[in-house]
Amino acid sequence: MTTDSTETKPPRKRRMLVVGTCAVLAVALAGVGTAYALGKLPGGEQNQSEGNVFTGSTDVVTRGTLEGETTAVGTLRYADQYKFRGTFEGVITKLPTPGTTLHQGDMMQQVGDEPTYFMRGATPAWRTFEPDMSNGDDVTQLETALKELGYFTGEPNTRYDWLTRAAIQKWQKDKGLTQNGILPLGRVVFAPEDLRVGTMIARLGDRATPETDLFNVSSTRQVISANLKLADQKLGVVGNSVKIRLPGGQTTTGTIATVEPPTDKGSASGEQKGSGSGSGSGSGSGSGSDSASDKERVIPITVTPDDPSATEGLQEASVSLGLVSEKRENVLSVPLGALIALTPDQFGVEVVNDDNTIRKVPVKTGLFAGDRVEVTSDELSENQRVVVPDR
Repeated sequence: MTTDSTETKPPRKRRMLVVGTCAVLAVALAGVGTAYALGKLPGGEQNQSEGNVFTGSTDVVTRGTLEGETTAVGTLRYADQYKFRGTFEGVITKLPTPGTTLHQGDMMQQVGDEPTYFMRGATPAWRTFEPDMSNGDDVTQLETALKELGYFTGEPNTRYDWLTRAAIQKWQKDKGLTQNGILPLGRVVFAPEDLRVGTMIARLGDRATPETDLFNVSSTRQVISANLKLADQKLGVVGNSVKIRLPGGQTTTGTIATVEPPTDKGSASGEQKGSGSGSGSGSGSGSGSDSASDKERVIPITVTPDDPSATEGLQEASVSLGLVSEKRENVLSVPLGALIALTPDQFGVEVVNDDNTIRKVPVKTGLFAGDRVEVTSDELSENQRVVVPDR
């Protein structure tokens, strides 16, 4: 968005929509002198004289904050997508339903008669849980999960002791498993948060190994991945608020969660997520002709919606992000359509007096933001009515 500290030449028509970019505004102003001379703009021969009673459309002068905006295109999707691999070897006998959520204690899949269950924890399971095992944070993690499920009665710690064994045996009994207090590697899978089941890769009856991709999973959280141009990198600040425009015209807000280092656009993480490591996107054969200097450099960012319910029902979607590029506080503004040309080099507005007569007031324009523009004039004040085009 453009801030003009000097008076700007007015547009061609009486109240044409003013676009808040320097290039478009300059084109619009090019024919002002001709139109003015022909009397087609206020101040020419065809103008309504001041003092006439006005009965058309009006809007009000407001005081507040205007925000200029830079737009970036992004993709809404579920966060942390990856492929879940098998944990036992044999024939797949159970798989989850796509689109469902796996909560603490839920079965994830089963190979033969060996089921795998989901528990919360940040550290992946890497060994068998059994008596006489060495102490470790993974034991604390297991006991914490079992306590949340109502099986472990003590205070979670790093030792596998009789309380740990008793809790495992109670859990095994409820699951119909052998009650031996031993959890072989693969019986439980840890993840930091609940998981959303995506598309299936394997089918019931397929043979699986610990290296077999079974299905796609992700976080239940949704995020938006986008790329900023290098020229806009100052707008990519973790914690900054962002306007999100969803399909169908709905809008909501979000917060920048991550900002990554500059990268080539084709290799930006925001464009690779969920594409699969095997496909390679098919660009390998054609990219040899592109030199490094031809590649566009971008700043990948991730935005988290402030209200998760606003994106419910959208599994993946193209959205646009509005990042604040400039802010002006405590300024007067009017709708863009209120601007008129008083002379070839002077903007103005038509103020509606209390008796419904109108008078032309010269203004200086400032920040163009959306459908409003900052204006400055000693003759203008908050809540005054100004003439706008009939809708």
